Amino acid sequence: MNNMPFERRRFLKTTALSLFGITSLGYASANALLPVITIPKHVDPLFYRYPAINDTLVSSVVGASHFDFDKVKALVTQRPELAIASWDWGFGDAETALGAASHVGRRDIAELLMSYGARPDIFTFTMMGMLKSVQEIIETVPGIQNHRGPHDITLLQHAKNRLTNKNILATDSANVTKVISYLESLGNADEKPKSLEINEEEKKKFLGEYRFGDIEGEVLFVELHRQGFLQLGRKGSSGRGLRKVDENTFSPAGAPSVKVIFKIKDDQAISLSIHEPEPLVIAVRI
Repeated sequence: MNNMPFERRRFLKTTALSLFGITSLGYASANALLPVITIPKHVDPLFYRYPAINDTLVSSVVGASHFDFDKVKALVTQRPELAIASWDWGFGDAETALGAASHVGRRDIAELLMSYGARPDIFTFTMMGMLKSVQEIIETVPGIQNHRGPHDITLLQHAKNRLTNKNILATDSANVTKVISYLESLGNADEKPKSLEINEEEKKKFLGEYRFGDIEGEVLFVELHRQGFLQLGRKGSSGRGLRKVDENTFSPAGAPSVKVIFKIKDDQAISLSIHEPEPLVIAVRI
């Protein structure tokens, strides 16, 4: 990589900054691109993409919408705009706050977000057991039942996840069950992306840290998720699940066009390259 022309190396490095929704640019370097603003000492520096809303708030509300009603309520009460917030977890695997609540079956959080302006879609209607709405959308847009939501979660799985919620009401359960029966009758509402088998021993050869730049934090990790699958992330951030699609080749959840290809020597990974679909990042195992 050190023999690469300067412009190419700079392209690889700057592109990598946005891979996981996190940038290593500090306020000083980022604000060099903006008009000079005098900020009182007692005021925190402006978010480097201001007037865009701060990434911390966006990731917080989307993350909390998976499980924390009280936190979501506090955030959207103060900033109603957050009800329609969307966060890229990595490689374009975008998720709205409402999308998060929908795929984990949290109807209470979904209804709260919608009361503040969140925009429901077929995934939300499916989770809520709204059979007529789901049928009308599918009849209007044939094949939409085969579309997957955030993290490649299928439409049918959204309904099933609602059924497993411990707080589900009996009426909800009956309605969601009807939606499940309807989706199952279609035959293609639960088609998951390609994922080849990988045994526990094979997983071990990919685990570790991989450096892709000279700045602190320009490190990727590959580790085992608590549920047993491999995940890739930037150090200090959350990981993205990896699905094996070929020999030593994986795709991150929600991004089928992206390929993570490992170079193997003596049955151990020594580097990885990320293709989107062109090769953008090469990272060497530390």
